[in-house]
Amino acid sequence: MFGYVIVNKGEMKFREFDVYHAYYCGLCRLLKEKYGLAGQLSLSYDMTFVIMLLSGLYEPDTVTETGKCIARPFEKHMVKRNEFTEYAADMNILLSYYKCLDDWADERKCAKKLYAGLLEKGYRRVAQKYAVRVRYIEDLMGQLQRKEKEGECDIDKMSRLFGEVMAGILVCRDDAWKGNLYRLGLNLGKFIYLCDAYEDVEKDLENQVYNPFREMYEAPDFEERCRDILTLMMAECSREFEQLPILDNIEILRNIIYSGVWYRYEKVRGEREARKKGSGEKAGAGQ
Repeated sequence: MFGYVIVNKGEMKFREFDVYHAYYCGLCRLLKEKYGLAGQLSLSYDMTFVIMLLSGLYEPDTVTETGKCIARPFEKHMVKRNEFTEYAADMNILLSYYKCLDDWADERKCAKKLYAGLLEKGYRRVAQKYAVRVRYIEDLMGQLQRKEKEGECDIDKMSRLFGEVMAGILVCRDDAWKGNLYRLGLNLGKFIYLCDAYEDVEKDLENQVYNPFREMYEAPDFEERCRDILTLMMAECSREFEQLPILDNIEILRNIIYSGVWYRYEKVRGEREARKKGSGEKAGAGQ
């Protein structure tokens, strides 16, 4: 359930992408410093959004440096870090650890079990640092796993559990904005969970692995219903976002919320429609 909260690079100015990438690089460096190579490998654009959202809202002191890295070894680039970079790094380790355990439980992927072992030390540090928050998230992830084993196909119930996880991450302070952040995180998390299920539905059905869309998938209006559900969730997410008093990097954040989050969905939908069209043409030619 990673890789959905990204930018639409084609609709960004060069300077905006440089700023976005500077926060991403800051997260990458901090993950390596705190959790080693295993932590760095868990790097995700999703948590870059969390950093930029919370930074825009709370305006912490941000350190801007320049440096090189393995990904860009021949040129110096900006690196931005602040208190939310560390918070996002910790939450990234937490979610990556749960994701590995979930993949192991569902599909017995040995590589995921091994990676979970590499992340476990970091996970325990996070669990000690954010004890209450981690217990809350663990309870939700436990409920999600139990419901999946039971074969629950109520997509609102299932997506809400992961939505609560994202809400628990975005609500990092008990203040006037916690309600907006909660609702934003809730709907964004629901969107992420269902996008992930939408992307994997064919593979999951073939492998007899749980997917909340398994009953809906055979319906003739499956694609339209999915699009409507996801659109409603992002409309709610956008409404809460626009109520936050954010000025810094507002256009980058809007790019993500209004355009970037749809990138993988549109790519998967386009590929699926092309396969179905190709299959239909082959069937017609064989008659």
